[in-house]
Amino acid sequence: MSFMEHLEELRTRLIRVLIILIVAFGVCYYYSVDIQNFLLVPLREAIGIEGKVIFTGILDKIVAEFQMAFWSCVILASPLWFREVWLFIKPGLYPSEIRAIRPFLFAGFILFIAGVLFGYYVLFPFTFSTLVSAGVQNVEAMMNLQDYLSLASKALVLLGLLFQLPNVMVVLGLMGVVTKYSLRELRRYLAVVFAILAAIVTPTPDMITMLTVWLPMMVLYEIGIIAVAHIVHPYLKRRVMSGVGEQEEAESQNNSTED
Repeated sequence: MSFMEHLEELRTRLIRVLIILIVAFGVCYYYSVDIQNFLLVPLREAIGIEGKVIFTGILDKIVAEFQMAFWSCVILASPLWFREVWLFIKPGLYPSEIRAIRPFLFAGFILFIAGVLFGYYVLFPFTFSTLVSAGVQNVEAMMNLQDYLSLASKALVLLGLLFQLPNVMVVLGLMGVVTKYSLRELRRYLAVVFAILAAIVTPTPDMITMLTVWLPMMVLYEIGIIAVAHIVHPYLKRRVMSGVGEQEEAESQNNSTED
């Protein structure tokens, strides 16, 4: 494909992704009340019956619904826009590369969903219950609806993306960008980067809740190193050996022809 054909293909895929997100947004907005109640469960369980979820502006509920519907459609429509991204990348790959990468696309979707589920079922309940129980007791909790829904939706999407770390490491390994040795050397620097990301992702950046994100990120990084060591390195070694074998065979055929 020429450069202009690549741009045309990119435009087509972007339009399809936009249509997918628009349709998904309409569905999520239609069920916005159910989705809001679902997202509010961890907060309501933490603050109890004595706490309240409030809105302070006349447009807060409408704005919260739009924001929440957008981030929800990104999550719920992820299989479809993942597919469009793959269809754009696929023509530029050799059949052997397609066979090698395809399993990691499926793993990427599973990891994305795992990140969302981790945020909802582990991070949110632990964070909210810890914060509510800390400090002065016997005070009424009043949480802003728009702030919570916006923050919770963004945090879940970001966690889904952060959980792609092992996949990204494997793909970079297949491209020859990283090796298990370079990843081990980067471990101490990325520990600091993950701490910064944990402070961004967590609803409130206190030490305990940051650790609930930082530790899984470090575990995912170690899983990525293991995957690069046991999947990427043997795969690249087989490719090199097969290439050497083909070259030797070609040379022997040339020598026999000359003889």
